[in-house]
Amino acid sequence: MSQLAHASRDALSEGGALASQLDAFVPRPAQLRLTAAIAEAFDQRDVLLAEAGTGTGKTYAYLVPALLSGLKTIISTGTRALQDQLYHRDLPRVRAALGVGHSSALLKGRANYLCRYRLQQARGEPRFSSPEQVAQFQRILAWAGRTKYGDMAELEALPEDSPLYPMVTSTVDNCLGTECPFWDDCFVVQARQRAQAADVVVV
Repeated sequence: MSQLAHASRDALSEGGALASQLDAFVPRPAQLRLTAAIAEAFDQRDVLLAEAGTGTGKTYAYLVPALLSGLKTIISTGTRALQDQLYHRDLPRVRAALGVGHSSALLKGRANYLCRYRLQQARGEPRFSSPEQVAQFQRILAWAGRTKYGDMAELEALPEDSPLYPMVTSTVDNCLGTECPFWDDCFVVQARQRAQAADVVVV
């Protein structure tokens, strides 16, 4: 067993880093086997296909060796909700428990970020079909002035099926690219730059 596999198992074992830092953490045999296998794959730069049932503790099983390895890691999730949970809750907990300072980034699809240009266009040519949409747009405007990342998920009061989404986000077809007057402040470009520089990227 490699040094990374030993370290990963130790971190997830009874009396390990996670058990000592996370109150609700309980070591699980299947999790220990999985994290060792993942660590070996990292160490050997190999491919691993693993399947584990609900309750195994898969998230911690792969986060621990990923963070301990020091290698650039991209973690792909099935839904935006899982992506946000992993990035905002699980990753910070494991990183703090292990005492590692690796950088991380959240990278979503283009349609998940506010487009400053399209927001400006919508503001100049409002086309709302109800007072509710007007109120939603006002919330978007207020948020746009203070958001750091432009992630539309920050707008919890805005329904995901709101017709305003396509009005204030871009697609590959309507993005102006480097011709956009807001290119230097583009949230999509900034998210991609953070992802390129980060040790761990959650997509």
